[in-house]
Amino acid sequence: MEEKKVLGSVLISVYHKTGLESLLEQFQKSGAQLISTGGTAEWLRTQNYSVTEVSSLTDFPEILEGRVKTLHPVIFGGILAKRNTPSHSEELTEHHIQEIDFVVVDLYPFEEALKNPETTPEQQIEKIDIGGVALIRAAAKNHDAVAVISHSSQYSTVSDWLKNQPEGLTLSQRKQLAGEAFAITAKYDQLISTWFQQGPDFIQSLRYGENPHQSATWIKNPNDKIEVLSGKALSYNNLLDLEAGISLIREFKSVASPVFAILKHTQPCGVALGSTVSEAWERALQCDPTSAFGGILITNTKINLEVAQKIKEIFFEVLCAPDFEPDAFALLSTKTNRILIKDSGFDLPENQYRSLWSGSLEQSSNLKISAVENLKLVSGTFNLNNPDISFAEICVKHLKSNAIAIVSNGQLIGKGSGRTSRVEAVKGALESAAAHNFSIKGSILASDAFFPFPDSLKMAADAGISCILQPGGSIKDEENIRFCNEHQLSMVFTGIRHFKH
Repeated sequence: MEEKKVLGSVLISVYHKTGLESLLEQFQKSGAQLISTGGTAEWLRTQNYSVTEVSSLTDFPEILEGRVKTLHPVIFGGILAKRNTPSHSEELTEHHIQEIDFVVVDLYPFEEALKNPETTPEQQIEKIDIGGVALIRAAAKNHDAVAVISHSSQYSTVSDWLKNQPEGLTLSQRKQLAGEAFAITAKYDQLISTWFQQGPDFIQSLRYGENPHQSATWIKNPNDKIEVLSGKALSYNNLLDLEAGISLIREFKSVASPVFAILKHTQPCGVALGSTVSEAWERALQCDPTSAFGGILITNTKINLEVAQKIKEIFFEVLCAPDFEPDAFALLSTKTNRILIKDSGFDLPENQYRSLWSGSLEQSSNLKISAVENLKLVSGTFNLNNPDISFAEICVKHLKSNAIAIVSNGQLIGKGSGRTSRVEAVKGALESAAAHNFSIKGSILASDAFFPFPDSLKMAADAGISCILQPGGSIKDEENIRFCNEHQLSMVFTGIRHFKH
């Protein structure tokens, strides 16, 4: 049975008061003493609660227009004192300091002010909470004895806890709140730091999220080197697609040829090399003209008038390029909703992050592509220096798992992605190539992971594929190799899996 901390006194200093009523009801039932500062104290009195002003404990008034309220040894001593350390108890007695058992703080809305375009720099500065952050950190540090609420979203949860255990919170509950408290102050300080370094435009409210009923915010990376030259504001989905496009086009930084890619819902539906940027565009569009409608276009080459005249014929959301020739930009920017972006080039981050309902995930970014010397030809004959091998691996790497890419002469001619089996992914890629009138004979079929059975290989051989590119590593590898040898199908192992969820 976990020891519970009995409620004695509660320090409350909050900005958002909505939802606080149920929590206050539980405090009142426990007989806790409420301690508060100016604005919160006044509000509590309007709700008919008895309140002890902080200034009456410190014997010092709020000063500097409320900038200094709680920053005093009497308050922080009452929070930070170790309850099981006799010398701490003696000091509290000596200096007439009472213990504070519960801290409820909701910080000044710095982020909300950032999202308001009418907020002046002076007003933004005043939304930097000092005392509140200090109170939260002090209470979280001493969670062995003190419980801390650090955000209004926690009011109802803690209220429910106290309904079931009016004598106080358990150590595990206090520890959970402490962890959340430090996460909140870390994010708060990061926003402030970025605002000082980048100015007010680093955070931007978007029209909505993936769907109109979802709210969304864009918090920009300080290393971001993309410049929106014209068009409407970027949306949540535009940004997701743009990230996928930039990640893909960075794979070709060592390729001298122009490359064009078309993405839809974060997935490449067209990728192609060309002798000119115009040819690269034509070949990328040829991969899947239907899916290209309303997509994101990205290239590693400056946009000239020739390719601009071709691009303008289709509907697209975003075009991202290293630069635009003046006449090409003038032509493409005639439609005000088209978003034209200049990508000045930057390295992709070493780590990736993803939020979960239960926290977040961090992993190193997948920046790896097979070197020729590490490729292993396990069946048939094939030139390992063929540039289509690297091109195929790049394409399949950026499709969602289970993924299959079919390429020929620097062009993605077939794709099967997001399938629940590898057989279905192969089937989808072959059907995709056939639907767009590509000849599969002699092409390379790349898989993001190993083939568990020869069934997929049989489909590839029957369709006329000449080479299979896969990481290998299946317990069926020897059986798959025998199948390829029997059917004159070349197969290359990369040793690198490219799952993308």
